[in-house]
Amino acid sequence: MKKVLTIVILFGAAVVFAQEKKEAPKQGWKRGGNISFLFNQSAFKNWLPGGTNTISGTFGLNYDFNYVKGDWNWDNKIIASYGVTKLKGEESQKTDDRLELNSILGKKASKYWYYSAFFNFKTQMSSTDVNGVQQSHFFSPAYFQFGPGMLWKKSDNLKVNIAPLTSKLIVLSADLAPAFGVDAGKSTRYELGAAIGAYYKFDLMKNVSVENILNLYSNYLEEAKNVDIDYTVNVVMQINKYLSANLALQAIYDDNAFEGFQTREVFGLGANYAF
Repeated sequence: MKKVLTIVILFGAAVVFAQEKKEAPKQGWKRGGNISFLFNQSAFKNWLPGGTNTISGTFGLNYDFNYVKGDWNWDNKIIASYGVTKLKGEESQKTDDRLELNSILGKKASKYWYYSAFFNFKTQMSSTDVNGVQQSHFFSPAYFQFGPGMLWKKSDNLKVNIAPLTSKLIVLSADLAPAFGVDAGKSTRYELGAAIGAYYKFDLMKNVSVENILNLYSNYLEEAKNVDIDYTVNVVMQINKYLSANLALQAIYDDNAFEGFQTREVFGLGANYAF
């Protein structure tokens, strides 16, 4: 519970820090996104303090396609990232791997409230090996979440979805089980619980945007007090139209996958293209 309160307080502080101005919804499709490529390199020659030549790169995609018609809202987001690093004399290693789709359909109930139905899909794009043993690969594990609920939406940049009856399905190759909560010899695990998804994006200052994505999930069928947490902060510091400094921080708590917090941090100067 302390973990959940900490994350919620951090997210709430971001909302209070920069209040979102009211926006009139525009009818029809609204599309927009960002492609980034972060590049890092270290090179040494006759450098007495020592060092290892290193080269790394990370590709990122963040794309929204939202639809509004009358009392209906349909918000969709695709998030993808993949990173590789290469140290001289060693094989390349994966530093980032994420593929996610979020979709929320809403029918207006009153002012900022909507009756909603949501869908979430998460997986990775390539295999992960530890000491020569395969731990995971594309669609294994794959996470599916879906269910009805209520959406509070002030704008595309500020919304919270509450789904008290959420189905969660974890798909895993039978040869990789037991892992990620899937029992040995099985390929799926079903859960039923409550999910909360919150999104808030604001400009911290000119040319500096901060995107907050928070997902909480509690499984009614087993250890309901152990809340799964997935919190991501993306900071983009725009230098000009094509160059930016990007920082991504992510913390995940899922005791079925790992006893403790999983954290990810990616920072770099890269090419940036908005479309």
